[in-house]
Amino acid sequence: MDSTLAQDGRLADNIVHFARVLRKAGLRIGPAAVTDAIEAVQAIGIGEREEFYTALHATLVKRHEDDAVFDEAFRLFWRSRDLVGKMIALMSPIVTRQEEREKRKAGETRVSDALFGERSDERSQRDEPDVEIDARFTASGSEILRRTDFAQMTTVELAEAKRTISNLVLPVDEVRTRRFRRSNRPVAIDARATMRHAMRTGGTLILPRYREPKTIHPPLVVLADISGSMSQYTRIFLHFLHALGEHRRRVHAFLFGTRLSNVTRQMRHRDPDLAVEACSQTVSDWSGGTRIGETLKEFNRLWSRRVLGQGAVVLLITDGLEREDTDLLETEMDRLHRSCRRLVWLNPLLRFEGFEARARGVRAMLPHVDELRPVHNLEAMADLVAALSGEAPRGAGDPRRFLPAA
Repeated sequence: MDSTLAQDGRLADNIVHFARVLRKAGLRIGPAAVTDAIEAVQAIGIGEREEFYTALHATLVKRHEDDAVFDEAFRLFWRSRDLVGKMIALMSPIVTRQEEREKRKAGETRVSDALFGERSDERSQRDEPDVEIDARFTASGSEILRRTDFAQMTTVELAEAKRTISNLVLPVDEVRTRRFRRSNRPVAIDARATMRHAMRTGGTLILPRYREPKTIHPPLVVLADISGSMSQYTRIFLHFLHALGEHRRRVHAFLFGTRLSNVTRQMRHRDPDLAVEACSQTVSDWSGGTRIGETLKEFNRLWSRRVLGQGAVVLLITDGLEREDTDLLETEMDRLHRSCRRLVWLNPLLRFEGFEARARGVRAMLPHVDELRPVHNLEAMADLVAALSGEAPRGAGDPRRFLPAA
C-alpha cells in the first residue's frame, strides 16, 4: 500500500471513491459504512495489504453473496503498479488473445462496468460518424441476454434478468387427486348430488348431476446449494421461485451449504428483493462450504414426510461436487428419489460443452434423478418452465447420456 496516500490526506477520499464503485456494482453501502471503513483503516494504520483488505471487507460487505464483487473491486481499485496497464486493457476495444481465452471471474463484469462505465459512456458520446449496420444476421440484445451466464452479467443485466424471470410463463403442471369436484360436463354421474337435488322437488324431477376428478398443482420443493460456486445461481433462481410462489400455494424452499435451512417463510415476502435479502440474513453459511450428503440426510429425516406428499416435484440445485463420503450421498439421493414423484437436478456445470461425469459426487447422484438440466442463464430457465409444464421434448434432460456405458 502506497504510504503517500496517508501523507497527502487522500486515503479517505480514495475509500469514499472505492465505496461509490462498490455501490455502482450492486452493493448496499450507506454513509455510515463508509465512515466506519475510514475509522477502521485509521485505527489499524497502513501496514499489510491483507489487514487493509480485512478492514474494508468487515465494514463495507454486509452480505455473503457480495464477496466475489468486493474481491474483484479490491483487486482492480487498490492495485499494484501495473494497474494502468490493466485499465488500458479493460478500456481498449481490442483484447489480446490471452485475455479472450481466460474466463472472467464472478463479479468482474459488474466491477468493470462500475469502474469504467462512465468513461466508456463519455467516449461513446464523442462525435463519431454515423454508420449503418445491417443486423439481419446478428443476434438481438434480448437473445444475447438470454444466453449470458448469470455470473458474468453486469448490474444492469442482472436487473433486466430479474424482470424477465418475473414475467416468465409459469408451469401449469397439474396432477389428478382421488377427490372429485362438480362439473357441468357429462364426465361421470354424481349419484349423491343427483339424489340431493331431487329431494328438493319431492322426486318429481330428477336431473343428473356430474362430477370430475379434481386436479391440483403438486407441491414444489427446492433444495438449493449456497456454497461459494453456487451462490450467484441460487440467488437468481430464488427470484424465479418467488414469482412461482405468488401463483401457487405449496412451494417450499430449502437452502443448504454445511447445514440445511428452511426459508419458505422468508420467501413469502411480497417484494422479491426483500425476500431474497431475508433468506441471506437467515442463512449463516452462505458462500461457504458444502456437505450435500449430510444436508440431504437431514432433509429426509425431518422434512420429507411433511412436504413431499401428493406427487411433489423436487428441484435440486447444486454442482454435485461433494467433498465427503459419496456413499452417504448415494444413499440419501436414492431415498429422496423414492419419496417424490419427480426429481430434477439443475446443474450450472452443464454450461460447459465438454461436461463429463468425472467427479465422484456427480457419478453418485446421476442414477437417482429423473432429469438433469442447466440453470446458468435465462434460456435454461425457460427450458425448465417448459419441462415442468410437460412441453419439453422427450430425452432433453435425460441423465443417462452422462452415465458410463455398461
